[in-house]
Amino acid sequence: MGNELFEKAPIRTAYLKLAIPIVLSMVVQLVYNMVDTYFIALTGNTSLIAGVSICTPLFTLFLAFGDIFALGGSSVISRLLGAGKGNDGRRLSVFCLYGAAAFGIVSTIIMMIFEVPILNFLGADSSTLEYAMQYYRYIVLGSTFIIFSLVPTNLMRTVGHPNAAMISTILGAVVNMILDPIFIFTLGMGAAGAAAATIIGYIFSTVFAVFYIFRKCDALSINPRDFGLAEGDLQKIFAVGLPASVTNFMQTIGMTLTNRNLVNYGSDSIAVMGIVLKIVNIVMLVIIGLAFGGQPLTGYLYGAGNKDRLKKVLSFAYRIVGGTAAVLAAIVAVLASPLLGAFLKDEALIEQGALMLRLQMPSMIFMGLGLVTICTFQSMGKGLPAFILSLCRQGVVYAVIITVMNALFGYYGVISAQLCADVVSIIIAAALFCKSIRPEIS
Repeated sequence: MGNELFEKAPIRTAYLKLAIPIVLSMVVQLVYNMVDTYFIALTGNTSLIAGVSICTPLFTLFLAFGDIFALGGSSVISRLLGAGKGNDGRRLSVFCLYGAAAFGIVSTIIMMIFEVPILNFLGADSSTLEYAMQYYRYIVLGSTFIIFSLVPTNLMRTVGHPNAAMISTILGAVVNMILDPIFIFTLGMGAAGAAAATIIGYIFSTVFAVFYIFRKCDALSINPRDFGLAEGDLQKIFAVGLPASVTNFMQTIGMTLTNRNLVNYGSDSIAVMGIVLKIVNIVMLVIIGLAFGGQPLTGYLYGAGNKDRLKKVLSFAYRIVGGTAAVLAAIVAVLASPLLGAFLKDEALIEQGALMLRLQMPSMIFMGLGLVTICTFQSMGKGLPAFILSLCRQGVVYAVIITVMNALFGYYGVISAQLCADVVSIIIAAALFCKSIRPEIS
């Protein structure tokens, strides 16, 4: 899979060949998330469920760290490939891989030192701290593998190896699913078992990806002797990588804000919202896969200066992501109660969760359109507008709205805040599109 796909294949074919492997890997991740939530919910301990939910933002934090090198590197490398500079992309891949590993090790040390303050910030209280600490320690100790794993899979997709990236992700998720019930119930590890199974899954994924690059992916390298940085390389990587990181970091902040605002309404509310957000991933992961599927294609065409084909790619991206989000959101909204019933037995909690879930669904359409816009900015190397959008949905806009709505409407304001924030964010996205992207493709 090479230049033929990027330059000459029909738009639909090129886009879907890159996107479908990502979507499939996301679906497997989705299945894992649901199975993981199911096994944790089987304990019947809402304090344990809440403790694990409190640690959920850590995943998006680690993804944020990985995105600095994964998406920053992918953006630069895809544009280099479009400009016919594949050797430069190869040497930058070495920096991205080793940089992510080093960043992960430093992050682990810092987060282990500040364990209790971080958990308190995330919303842990006396009833959930013990379970949150069990989960936290394993996840943080293995965080280097989570952070690193994003880099090889993103780089492999960028250079035309999406199937290998998919296999890497699926392998980790399958290992995770197999080990979950063994560690949680058979070995009696509870929350710690769920975290340990997750880390082992990421280790398998990382080993496969590194082996594949070493043996079969000539466009990338893990050999330190291939390392090299020219003037301006770091700036180009971080100009996209840091704003991309903010996207996931803001999601971490958003989930933390949600948990902290729900504390006053009881640990049951946090536990139910944790399950709701797992179900929201049914739609979100598919949307993310479709949106990111076009990123290598967009970056390549932008680097090659092919504006006509780029315009068609963007039109297709908005249509397929928006349409898919609308269909999936409608299905999940209709099936809200049965979906919650798979994890909860208390009718009052199911009813509470169904309302939360239905209020989240319209947001998926806005999120999908905004995500395509962010991915386009990243592909074009436009760090500032990507950064601004990344601050909006679950960052500055969400922080203001959830604070105001909690004060005005209490509990119902908290669970409605995301939808309101998404409406504001998509208006900002449209304005940035007209200002920064439209002139590039006109």
